[in-house]
Amino acid sequence: QVQLVESGGGLVQAGGSLRLSCQVSTRTITNYALAWGRQAPGKEREFVATISPSGGTTTYRDSVKGRFTISRDNAKNTVILQMNSLNPEDTATYYCAASRDGSSYDYWGQGTQVTVSS
Repeated sequence: QVQLVESGGGLVQAGGSLRLSCQVSTRTITNYALAWGRQAPGKEREFVATISPSGGTTTYRDSVKGRFTISRDNAKNTVILQMNSLNPEDTATYYCAASRDGSSYDYWGQGTQVTVSS
C-alpha cells in the first residue's frame, strides 16, 4: 500500500507562486511514477504533471508548461510541484498520485486546496 499526504496549498494572488509537497509512504518509491492532478469545482479531475520513477522524464499539461515544475526526491520520499505565475484558472484542489505502471494511478492523496485571487 502507498499513502500520500499533500501540503503547501493556500490563497495567493494572481501572478504569485506556491510550492506543493507530497510525502509518499512506501518502502519502494523508486517503483512508482508520481503525478500531480487537480480538480476544480464542477469539473473533472485532470493531470497537471507526471514524473518517472527515476525523475528523468516529466510531462505537463499544456496550460501549465513553463509555469509549473514537478520534481521528486526519492531519498526523502517526496514529490514537489513548484507553481509560478499562478492565475485564477489554477484554482482547484491539488492531489498527488502514484502508479506502478506509469499509466494507472491507483493511489491518491486527500488533496490540498489552492485558491488564486484575481
